[in-house]
Amino acid sequence: MFRFGPFSLDTRTRQLLRDGQEVSLSPKAFQLLLLLVENRSRAMSRNELQQQLWPSTFVLDTNLAGLIAEVRRVLQDTADAPAFVRTMHRFGYRFIGDVQAVAESRVSGEPVTKYWLVWETKQVPLSEGENILGRGVDASVWIDAPGVSRHHARIVVREDTATLEDLGSKNGTYVGGHRVMIPHRLTDGDRVRLGSVVIVFRIPQTPGPTETAP
Repeated sequence: MFRFGPFSLDTRTRQLLRDGQEVSLSPKAFQLLLLLVENRSRAMSRNELQQQLWPSTFVLDTNLAGLIAEVRRVLQDTADAPAFVRTMHRFGYRFIGDVQAVAESRVSGEPVTKYWLVWETKQVPLSEGENILGRGVDASVWIDAPGVSRHHARIVVREDTATLEDLGSKNGTYVGGHRVMIPHRLTDGDRVRLGSVVIVFRIPQTPGPTETAP
């Protein structure tokens, strides 16, 4: 967790808090703010931020500028007199707030299961709550591929369950070859198809003891 001013950035729950109360922030804007905070010792170029936020895909500078504007709005910051996010002219941005890193300890009895989506060479963790899958730049899990709708489907994570729902996509959402018409509870290894893209839902298992090498 990172604290700055009246704000706390909880990397475990992926929440931005102000005086302990959650502040609404889109998943991409949260990711951008976290990148700036984690790299606060230096300025980050627009190109680097775009590569981190939208890997292997060309996006317009206006997409990044829109996220910066959202971050500033929720932080009640301004470009002219910044307290947190400073624009580096013709280069990028830098987080300039005084940050305190706080160790996050897991509460006894808290679920430790994490859920992941895997496709090609990418692995994306799923957050507690609603995770939107789609081609829109505001999607939690951004999939830029033909046949994928802007908001194609969503996976809702609640404690020890993950439920998949189609969001009225043009080409449908399928699990194991069956079209998802009603909310579908996911299990480890489920193959989910969005248009032409196939992703795998994974629940990492607790590793056993390390074997002795021969």
